[in-house]
Amino acid sequence: MQLSEHFELAEFLVSETAARRGIANEPTPEVIENLRRLCQSVLQPLRVHLKRPVVITSGYRSPALNRAIGGSPTSHHMQGRAADLIVPGMKPLLVCQAAHQLKLPCVQIIHEFGRWTHLAVAISNERTQLLTAKLAQGKTIYEAGLVHV
Repeated sequence: MQLSEHFELAEFLVSETAARRGIANEPTPEVIENLRRLCQSVLQPLRVHLKRPVVITSGYRSPALNRAIGGSPTSHHMQGRAADLIVPGMKPLLVCQAAHQLKLPCVQIIHEFGRWTHLAVAISNERTQLLTAKLAQGKTIYEAGLVHV
């Protein structure tokens, strides 16, 4: 199922953890609509602006899958509102900065450990959080702003 010009539903459902553990990762129609909104209003405009492919590394997560990977119990991934991604040939910090400069309707733009970008689509007028995730003493901490890791 095509969600936007360059994004298909299947790429948001791939999970090695789900396959390995036999965890169902099937989205509801509401989740599919949220994924469509994420693609059409955030990911597709970002891809067009960057003129590069955007590779989804984590998209939709069923509640069982989210628990299995130790995700946040309030993760936007479970609603189909978030994706973790990389852009080959670009540093994740630059991808985050581009998303912010484009004023994409994101509720979260997170520079994750200097390794990938997390983008979550806003619903209505939610304010954008700009965060950088880092490891400190084995725990994830979030620092306000987009900074080098």
